Amino acid sequence: MSNYRINVHYAKALFTLSEERGESERVSEDMRLVAAVCRENRQLSALLANPTLPSAKKVAVLTGLFEARVSELTMAFILFSVRKNRSVHLGGISEAYLEIFRENRGIVLSHLVTHQPVTEEAQEGVRRLVADFTGKAVELHAFTDPKMLGSFKLEFDNKMYDARLRTKIRKLRIAFADNEYESKL
Repeated sequence: MSNYRINVHYAKALFTLSEERGESERVSEDMRLVAAVCRENRQLSALLANPTLPSAKKVAVLTGLFEARVSELTMAFILFSVRKNRSVHLGGISEAYLEIFRENRGIVLSHLVTHQPVTEEAQEGVRRLVADFTGKAVELHAFTDPKMLGSFKLEFDNKMYDARLRTKIRKLRIAFADNEYESKL
C-alpha cells in the first residue's frame, strides 16, 4: 500500500472517530502540532523510520513529546499507529487529517509569500479576497522569503497568483524574444 493511501486511510479513521466524539476541532489542533514537530525534527523522523528500534522506545519518545500537549484521543491514536508499525507515517497522517478536516469544514488553505513580513491588516485583506473568490473560509499562512525581489506569491485551492518581480522579468524576456515588430529581413 502506498504512503499516500496509508496516510489517508488512517486520517479518515481518526477524523470519523473524532467527529463521533465531537472532538474534531481539538484533534485538528493536535494534528497541526504533530505535523509541525514531524516536519521540523529530522531526528524524530529518523527514529520513527528505524525498523530495528523497539516499539516501546518509540512509545516512550512520543509519549514524552505529546502526552501533556494533546488530547487523550490523539495520544491513543499516536500509540495505536506505533503498535501497527505506522509511526513512520505519523507526519503524513497528520497532514492528511488536516486536509480532510479543512475539506469537511469548507476551509481553503492558502500560502502568502512576501519579501518582508505582512501586517495583520494586509493578511485580512488577502483572506477576504480569497474568500470572495472561492466562497470558502480561508486559513492563511504567511511566509517571508528574503530572496524574493518585490511583490508576492499567493497559492490557494490549486491556483497560484505570482506577482513576483522575477516572474514579471521572465515574462518580459519571453515577450521580447517573440518580438513581432522586429524586421524579418
